[in-house]
Amino acid sequence: MATQERVYTVDDVWRLEQANENPLEKYYLIDGELCIKMSPTESHGEIAAEIARLIGNYVVERGMGRVGVEVGFHPSGDRGTVLLPDVSFISKARMARRARDSYVPYMPDLAVEIISPSQSLAQVRRKAAVYLRHGTALVWLIDPQTKSAEIWQPGTERREVTQHDGELSGGDTLPGFRLPLRQIFP
Repeated sequence: MATQERVYTVDDVWRLEQANENPLEKYYLIDGELCIKMSPTESHGEIAAEIARLIGNYVVERGMGRVGVEVGFHPSGDRGTVLLPDVSFISKARMARRARDSYVPYMPDLAVEIISPSQSLAQVRRKAAVYLRHGTALVWLIDPQTKSAEIWQPGTERREVTQHDGELSGGDTLPGFRLPLRQIFP
């Protein structure tokens, strides 16, 4: 007889996090598969904070929407996915009222994932594909090890890779925004 693994839902993850005795432990969910998100390293946290600060300043000055750090998102109509990007942006046009007691019920316009030593490139690329599948317009995968970034957009089969001397563009998602990688990798 075959063993069936448990398929988790958004509600299961919410209950786990609310009952969690270790508040530093967070979870994410891809197609019903429960994953533990490890606490970030100091370097990881500094990179996320700098990216959030730079995007946040740009967004606030222009009244474009809101920026978040490790906010939980789940796509509408998919109870088997919850993602917590290191940094996220939601445009003013797509913003709904803040979900005070649950995850945001749609995906962000921009999701930034910083690759941790505990993650493989394949794992974060899987997340990038899930973001795009559920409506995210732009995903940046930041690799502190190589001081580079991958840019993912819907409908593109080739991912753009930006090296340490390059810059990230906000494209149509954050028009006019530029982020030289040297600013986050001194």
